[in-house]
Amino acid sequence: MTGENTIFLRQAAEILKEHTGKEPVSFFRSPGRCEFIGNHTDHQGGHVVAAAIDLAMTAAVSPNGEGILRVFSNGFSPVSVDLRDLALRPEEKGTTAAFVRGVAALLTAWGFPLSGFDAAVVSTVPVGGGFSSSAAFSCLIGTVFNDLCCQNRLTPLQIAQAAQKAETEYFGKPCGLMDQLACVTGGFAAMDFSDPAAPTVKALSIDLSAHGYTLLAVDTGTSHADLTKEYAAIPAEMKKAAAAFGKERLCEVPAGLFFASLAKLQRILPARALTRAMHYFEEDNRAVKMADALRQADLPRILSLIHLSGDSSQRLLQNTRPAGAPAQQGPDFALELSRQFCPKGAFRVHGGGFAGSILALVPTEEAEDYIRQMEEVFGAGACRVLTVSFEGAKKL
Repeated sequence: MTGENTIFLRQAAEILKEHTGKEPVSFFRSPGRCEFIGNHTDHQGGHVVAAAIDLAMTAAVSPNGEGILRVFSNGFSPVSVDLRDLALRPEEKGTTAAFVRGVAALLTAWGFPLSGFDAAVVSTVPVGGGFSSSAAFSCLIGTVFNDLCCQNRLTPLQIAQAAQKAETEYFGKPCGLMDQLACVTGGFAAMDFSDPAAPTVKALSIDLSAHGYTLLAVDTGTSHADLTKEYAAIPAEMKKAAAAFGKERLCEVPAGLFFASLAKLQRILPARALTRAMHYFEEDNRAVKMADALRQADLPRILSLIHLSGDSSQRLLQNTRPAGAPAQQGPDFALELSRQFCPKGAFRVHGGGFAGSILALVPTEEAEDYIRQMEEVFGAGACRVLTVSFEGAKKL
């Protein structure tokens, strides 16, 4: 365990003792995730390449025997959820309590008797930064329950599914399963969501730094935490395009049939729904190609696919600039600057988009200059070199 992780364990233990007077019985960790390619394809049954990263949440945990789950974290109000009352509460939408109640509700529905615990959480995953702090947290809670109450009978997929249900139904943010599955799996992974009940995950082994490239995230200083409606409009509009063919998701619609039907579709669907569907089909194909490029360590093709993904997200998916929020167009600005500062690199919006961060893959020899130029614009510390974490959510 690194010295940095030891510091987080100590901090979490101190927070737990401060609030409860107890020493921790166990520690848990859940990483954030990096979406390498596959922007908004998972919820339509498509392909994604994602990776768990070194940004993570660490929890110090102690059972309390009270049937209540309490969460304490610096900078946030304490959360308390009675495990005997797990009905959805509309007033909790958009809150941390919604994640806790939602995960607990599904595990209870699956027949697991849950007991209460106190958890103190220390996080390096920025909220609203595009690294899926919500998935990291809900997977963390699911992993603790799995150890304390479920005799570790839950699979990583089941923990991810419980976390997704909490986010979509209880928290109120429609999302696919990619974020949660990346957090519980660890490492680089190629995912196929065509079967929503049993998505496939295949590990990809590549060290980009060994090939002379550095993976970074650039925090644009804007947060997508309050842009749920913008985010939710994307799957909703894609589903409208699928419904025009009598299907639920775009993965069920042949790409050739969709593109051949555009003249008819434009009479019944908004243009933005069509361009977003166009992005899906092209991005899904790119994600499949990216998995192969990573296996082959084909850096020119990897860079080209990232470039095409970034371009498509800006033009077709339109998730780099939220409508009616010009102050939140940081990703759009950061992408244009990046292409000027580092022409040999490749850049794309990261995660759900609209705000937060962008992803950058740049030659290592140019990384220092790129970071300096970007931080002159977005502030010191805006750039972070990302390291892939080959371990998913787990007990330490």
